[in-house]
Amino acid sequence: MALILDVRTPGEIAEGYLEGAIFVDFMSEDFKDKVVELDKAADYVVHCRSGNRSGQAIVIMADLGFTGELVNGGGLEDAAASTGLNIVQ
Repeated sequence: MALILDVRTPGEIAEGYLEGAIFVDFMSEDFKDKVVELDKAADYVVHCRSGNRSGQAIVIMADLGFTGELVNGGGLEDAAASTGLNIVQ
């Protein structure tokens, strides 16, 4: 099963998140430094609020050498529906 990577801001995460998600704020200055520490061979479903930042994050991850499958999960509700995971409030 793919890992869930939530690239939203802490304020957005406080409104709800997927159970078991990994959090790396795409808007933070050290996004690349933090995301490069993740398992580059793993598969990820990356999501944000709308799918825009997650799409940009996937491009960066590929450029950083991630070799697993990188799926744009879209927004929180879309990612919950596609993964079957519950949203934690």
